[in-house]
Amino acid sequence: MKTAIKLALIYYAFQLAGTFLGSFIGTTYSLLLKGSPEDIKSTTLSLSLLLGILFTTFYLFKCRYISKEKVTWSPISVIYLILTAVICLASITLLDFVLSYMQWLPNILEETFSTLQAGWLGILCIAILGPILEELLFRGAITKVLLQKYNPTKAIILSALIFGIIHINPIQVVSAFLMGLLLGWIYYKTASLIPCILIHIINNSLSVYLSLKYPDVETTKELFAGSEYYFIVAGALIIFAVAFLIMNKTTIKYPWKENNQTIN
Repeated sequence: MKTAIKLALIYYAFQLAGTFLGSFIGTTYSLLLKGSPEDIKSTTLSLSLLLGILFTTFYLFKCRYISKEKVTWSPISVIYLILTAVICLASITLLDFVLSYMQWLPNILEETFSTLQAGWLGILCIAILGPILEELLFRGAITKVLLQKYNPTKAIILSALIFGIIHINPIQVVSAFLMGLLLGWIYYKTASLIPCILIHIINNSLSVYLSLKYPDVETTKELFAGSEYYFIVAGALIIFAVAFLIMNKTTIKYPWKENNQTIN
């Protein structure tokens, strides 16, 4: 558990370092080009996020937290990846339904995400690079460390809690925790990061798309009529259950406990 917490704190430290360096580079670059205040802010935030991603990724590989084993980078199968995408879309629908009843939770980073989405670099970081890093860190390193020490259920719940809390933003804490349970379960069953990365990219990319397409909409519930929306939610629940049962049949035997070794 200490290692998991240490990794989470290191992640924060690199994000902070990225913020300082990104602020300096972004502000200097924008001022030289005489950019508007909005451009300066967007460039600075995007560079800060990118640098934090690069610093953390380098650290994880440098300190050998990320396995180079074939199983870690296995796509499992085409059918499994299709099911992964299906269960992801169903999960997003169900999460949206849950969050539609939790609008009292503040979204303290709403303005920050809007600023990031104003430029292509920010969108790239949120939709692609960020999800890859977070899966390397939270599944490839933190969940793996927890699985080496605890039973699967406890390890998955703890990793999901850390994943939720690390997001800070109250509304994201809930969704990240619930999605973290699914991602942790998939990682435990397959020992592969590929399905987890796929889910994370789909989730973030869809979020960015909907945010840009419907900037005034808080949840997709607002896009549908009452009865139509509930039919969609019911369908998503059935699809999730079916996909879960099929995916549960796939188990890659991985010696979690045997790989319990100190990483320098």
